[in-house]
Amino acid sequence: MPTDKFPPFPTARPRAEALPAGSASEGGPPMLTVSALNQAVARMLERNFPLIWVKGEISNFTRAASGHWYFNLKDDGAQVRAVMFKGRAQYAGFMPREGDKVEVRTLVTLYAPRGDYQLNVEAIRRSGVGDLYAAFVQLKERLEREGLFARERKRPLPGFARRIGIVTSPQAAALRDVLATLRRRAPHVEVVLYPTPVQGEGAAQRIATAIQTASARAECDVLLVCRGGGSIEDLWSFNEEVVARAIVAAPMPVISGVGHETDFTIADFAADLRAPTPTAAAELAATAREDWLAELRGHAGELTRALRRTLADRAQNMDWLARRLVNPGATIAHERVKLAALQTRLSHANRVPLTRMRHRLQQAATHLAHQMPDTTHARRDLAELARRLQDAQASRQAQQRQALASLNAQLELLNPQRTLERGYAIVSDRQGRVLHAPAELAARSEITIRLAQGSAEVGIASVQPRLD
Repeated sequence: MPTDKFPPFPTARPRAEALPAGSASEGGPPMLTVSALNQAVARMLERNFPLIWVKGEISNFTRAASGHWYFNLKDDGAQVRAVMFKGRAQYAGFMPREGDKVEVRTLVTLYAPRGDYQLNVEAIRRSGVGDLYAAFVQLKERLEREGLFARERKRPLPGFARRIGIVTSPQAAALRDVLATLRRRAPHVEVVLYPTPVQGEGAAQRIATAIQTASARAECDVLLVCRGGGSIEDLWSFNEEVVARAIVAAPMPVISGVGHETDFTIADFAADLRAPTPTAAAELAATAREDWLAELRGHAGELTRALRRTLADRAQNMDWLARRLVNPGATIAHERVKLAALQTRLSHANRVPLTRMRHRLQQAATHLAHQMPDTTHARRDLAELARRLQDAQASRQAQQRQALASLNAQLELLNPQRTLERGYAIVSDRQGRVLHAPAELAARSEITIRLAQGSAEVGIASVQPRLD
């Protein structure tokens, strides 16, 4: 707060300004109305005292029908009037009471109609909240950097919760609200209470212990951590790090329902889902029984309609198959009639051509008998010619055998094997070409010598041509 003294109130106006109504004539002492004086003092206060924080105790608190708050802010040595208009008061987050220690962010002014010096309050908080809020922001930022509030870490709520755990005080009004909501919406759900103090010294550690107990027993599908509204000091147990880490370590999804809709705690950020109130937490944890029944009725209706459609399709298909299905006896009788008709047609079709062909064959045999010549003389001539042919063939074969024997004897004389048996040999190179002269031989080459009883591979050391 500024410590400078107020500047002296001006005693004269510039000549260019007109004097307010009721002022003295030019040349006399300046004259001001009360309204002008109060307005000048108000402007001076607002100009010299910008928005500041003032700490004190609430007294004579009044909430007008218009929604404005009127009260005195005092300490041991002084007091000052204060007003907080409805537009600002609705965001206060709590209703001040007589004797509350508070801190207000205010504009110092003067209420001109009464000439009362007062404070126009822009914001209000409980005394010490500034330090608590700083600690809250510091812890929130640190845990957020560690990833405790990450969205991907959040676990989805079960679709059908059979057992719900509640971490709160047995004497809390929030417990009664939660139980009443669950009894109304989902009477089939079992409830397990993990009792713990929700405010006071050591409450944070005991809340964390209750959450850890629920985690160790693992008997609930979802866990509610809740309490009713209150000041930031009342809710501070849910801003402790130990509670946040216990919520994150829980194996089941955790719903936080702490305070009212405007209250936010570290537990809200660590939980898998934040509810604005304990009652809302109970509504989120368990789907209403009527909703389940309505959904089941809808599924049952869909199933009934599907079964009816299936039965209608099957019945229609059965009727179609029944029309196609004929009595086997009637089918067999019908096929027998068809078979008899086919047999008659086949018999008739075979008999008529056969009779016709027999008749034609008889006619041809008769005609052939009339046309057939006498072959007795021709047969005798044929027998004589056959005998003469056999004699000619025998004579011819004898002559051919004799000529063949003569040729065979000549061939034996020219047979190379007989020449080889007399000691001669056939010399050929590796390609099988027969060699006739020494010039065709080469030193260090190989030749093949064929003898009467086999052949041999011979290497030539040197060649010396010689003619005998």
